[in-house]
Amino acid sequence: MSALFESLTLRGLTVRNRIWLAPMCQYSVERQDGVPTDWHLVNLGARAQGGFGLLLTEASAVTADGRITPQDTGIWNDAQRDAWTRIVHFVHDQGAAIGVQLAHAGRKASTYRGFDGEPEGSVPDEQGGWSTVSASAEAFPGYVEPREMSLDDIAAVVSAFGEAARRSVEAGFDTVEVHGAHGYLIHQFLSPLANHRTDGYGGSFEGRTRLLVEIVDAVRANVPEDMPVLARLSATDWTEGGWDAEQTVAVSAVLKEHGVDLVDVSSGGAVLAKIPVGPGYQIPFARAVREGAGLPSGAVGMITSPQQAETVLTSGDADVVLLARAALREPAWPQRAAAELGVDWHEASYPAPYARGHWPSEALAG
Repeated sequence: MSALFESLTLRGLTVRNRIWLAPMCQYSVERQDGVPTDWHLVNLGARAQGGFGLLLTEASAVTADGRITPQDTGIWNDAQRDAWTRIVHFVHDQGAAIGVQLAHAGRKASTYRGFDGEPEGSVPDEQGGWSTVSASAEAFPGYVEPREMSLDDIAAVVSAFGEAARRSVEAGFDTVEVHGAHGYLIHQFLSPLANHRTDGYGGSFEGRTRLLVEIVDAVRANVPEDMPVLARLSATDWTEGGWDAEQTVAVSAVLKEHGVDLVDVSSGGAVLAKIPVGPGYQIPFARAVREGAGLPSGAVGMITSPQQAETVLTSGDADVVLLARAALREPAWPQRAAAELGVDWHEASYPAPYARGHWPSEALAG
């Protein structure tokens, strides 16, 4: 048995392997009502059939004005919850687990989705856009200036995360992930480059991390004790004076005390920065969280080959790997990985109708 195909238990959830699907925005709710569609069923369902252990949905907004684009999914009302329920049931029928990523885009909300040939930047009100909010009234380059959030605004967002977590439980999700990365609202509070507040939500490390902790507490209060809660963090802004790996480890230790069970470690997004993208470039951050905070971590970012993913686990860099672009290219990546690593195809979780098409392990393993 390879490390990739060992199960992992977090609280009351046991996941069949350690190959997880990273959250990836689809921007495909054409009705612009936040309700997931057949596209989302097929997109996630194919990866569940393909053998992923746990699938995380795209960033799903906790309020309408928290969407990155008008075409985002959401979980701020019951119609959205009910549509997610259908998808959750299908994923479970394939033997996989599924979690929802709860998100608010803050100053990076109300943008065009940027598909090939489509506009970029902020969507104007007359085209279905809306006013945005953030930690401070400072725009992300190329976007409109947000309004600085009042204390009442902050309290309302914290409550919205809690309500979204409650609906997630009702929909049957196995876990929820708080999206604190990629320059979206929570990260805007974390980063000194985006947060210039002088009240209790700015300035010091404790102030800048306060919103994240309050959201985690609200989520934890609305899910069962045996349901794991995950957090996605950007480990660094890749810019001097910004959020960095040391602060990421420190806040991860705080989150552990507040009931977070695993940190999914990414990077960047708060400001424009030159990022040294390359194979496994974020893996050291996952190791830092795992060792420094004593909390399970997930590694993501340019992990493409089965042997590379296996090494992440066997070397102690992380507890799970999360695939993104590789999973877009190949929905059944885990099944091929099993063959290349010499794992019996029965351990690769093929749906019964697909079993006769299983990868020949002996040939691929050499």
